[in-house]
Amino acid sequence: MLIFDMGTGARALGESLSAGSGPLRASIFLSHYHYDHLQGVPFFTPLFNPRFSFTLYGATREGRSVKDVLAGQMVQPYFPVTMTQVVKAALTYRDMAPGQSLELGVATVRALDLNHPGGNLGYRVDCDGRSVVYATDVEHGCDMDRDLVEFARGADVLIIDAMYTEDEYRGRKGASKMGWGHSTWEAAVHVANTAQVKQLVLFHHETTRDDEEMDAFVARVREHRPEVLAARELETITL
Repeated sequence: MLIFDMGTGARALGESLSAGSGPLRASIFLSHYHYDHLQGVPFFTPLFNPRFSFTLYGATREGRSVKDVLAGQMVQPYFPVTMTQVVKAALTYRDMAPGQSLELGVATVRALDLNHPGGNLGYRVDCDGRSVVYATDVEHGCDMDRDLVEFARGADVLIIDAMYTEDEYRGRKGASKMGWGHSTWEAAVHVANTAQVKQLVLFHHETTRDDEEMDAFVARVREHRPEVLAARELETITL
């Protein structure tokens, strides 16, 4: 099992995994260490169960390894107990650098540096002739765009940041979001089309949009790219 990032959805995932029987081994790939991608860690119940084993991958940022970062969010005054006190699962930590590739059974996982404040890794998984690219938190409009297009080339699924419209991003509607580290649906469609991706999945939604607004958002995107979905909780995509 491969898990990407540990936001609030990690709590529900943990409950689902804990309800099963027998041991489980999984690999967790962290894109970066902004809190919305980590805040599920203290509430991921498999960490407190010795029948689970996890290998955690992430980049070293500003001299802090993935182990340092995870341990640092479970200390006072942020959390009442430390990882050392409560974690019972077997944990292994591995550094993941841009450009790195590793083999996990029949799957190959590659990492790419993305344009986001503080640094961010995108991941591509190739397995049994199928491929998925996970590119959250990426801002368009720089030389790194070409790298992302090539990274996603021919993928079956591209999961990509599409937080804003161009009007929102450029400040024609509300405050400008340029430099905030996020992208637009227009840029996401451009990457998907240029890279000849089969299925585009819009991700990192603007939190103020309700369900009706998201439906209208997707309908607008489909006028330009029919093969598009908006990521939803608990959604399963079969390749």
